[in-house]
Amino acid sequence: MKRNIQIFDTTLRDGEQVPGCQLNTDEKIIVAKALEELGVDIIEAGFPVSSPGDFNSVVEISKAVTKPVICALTRAINTDIDSAAQALKFAKHPRIHTGIGSSDIHINHKFKSSREKVLEQGIAAVKYAKKLVNDIEFYAEDAGRADNVFLAQMIEAVIKAGATVVNIPDTTGYCLPWEYGEKIKFLIDNVPNIDKAVISVHCHNDLGLATANSIAGITNGAGQIECTINGIGERAGNTSLEECVMIIKSHHNLNLTTGIDSTKIFGISKLISKLMRMPVQPNKAIVGANAFAHSSGIHQDGFLKHRDTYECINPADVGVDASSIVLTARSGRAALHFRFSQVGIKLSSEELDAIYPIFLEEADKLKLITDENLLEIFEKRGLMISSK
Repeated sequence: MKRNIQIFDTTLRDGEQVPGCQLNTDEKIIVAKALEELGVDIIEAGFPVSSPGDFNSVVEISKAVTKPVICALTRAINTDIDSAAQALKFAKHPRIHTGIGSSDIHINHKFKSSREKVLEQGIAAVKYAKKLVNDIEFYAEDAGRADNVFLAQMIEAVIKAGATVVNIPDTTGYCLPWEYGEKIKFLIDNVPNIDKAVISVHCHNDLGLATANSIAGITNGAGQIECTINGIGERAGNTSLEECVMIIKSHHNLNLTTGIDSTKIFGISKLISKLMRMPVQPNKAIVGANAFAHSSGIHQDGFLKHRDTYECINPADVGVDASSIVLTARSGRAALHFRFSQVGIKLSSEELDAIYPIFLEEADKLKLITDENLLEIFEKRGLMISSK
């Protein structure tokens, strides 16, 4: 039986921290409902104590969706936890997400504290939150750079205090995949009560390794991935939901699964891009405009003979209607013949040979050939023939 990986979506919390991408409550409800339809297990709806608007959004999202767990973020401070519990009062499945720094960098410079005091504060926060909500997730911030022995001590203590999920964030996106995977395995091997909680991975993309680290985490035993649509988030972003889901779906040998309806991925990607006014880069994996576009003649020829030659996933699996053959000066005869057929013009081999040089001249000038350009090229070829 495949092991199910829970998908914790933080688009509305960590993702919304991108400057200029804030959403109002009505927009957040639209996104939350779309995430519910997508099949995410947990929606991190906000950081209630941070502002009245965020508090209200958590309240309204809690009312609007029924299936996913609704999670609210806090610091390891009682007033934060009180605010989260109050905001979650309408949630069918509430979760408080509290925590504190675990690396010496954070302990010494952010908190100006000691390992012992930070550990005490983390334990106290979990115990306090547990009195208000049963499902408690603890984040050990900057766990990626934390000493593994101390991290294991912290994780054991907060599970004993009542944490049901333990989040191991690579907060600065610093870890290499094998290092992060080994960290997760170290916790599994060295935390006696680790079986009492789900291990969650929360990776940032500062070095472009968020997805790789998240996959390393789950293949070493973690059971939850924290991610965002389109990989949005602070700085270089968070782990991309669509990338992780499609890696799991495509690599059957991992023996993993998720509850995500992948056919809804492209639609929600466009929704997030529009609402947050944040364009998706064309070469973005899975959801970029060029993700299923082929322009090189060699690639086009291979693709037209058999899709798998140049695509490892079917675009329909993520809600994309079809792959596209893009005509440029790098395109070959096979692609040109195919695109002409798409506009209703069937060319013989002789006609194709005759029209191809005209196509190349136009492609050099225009850079990209549209259907309208194709018709103009066909007409130009016809005029050349009639003038002879």
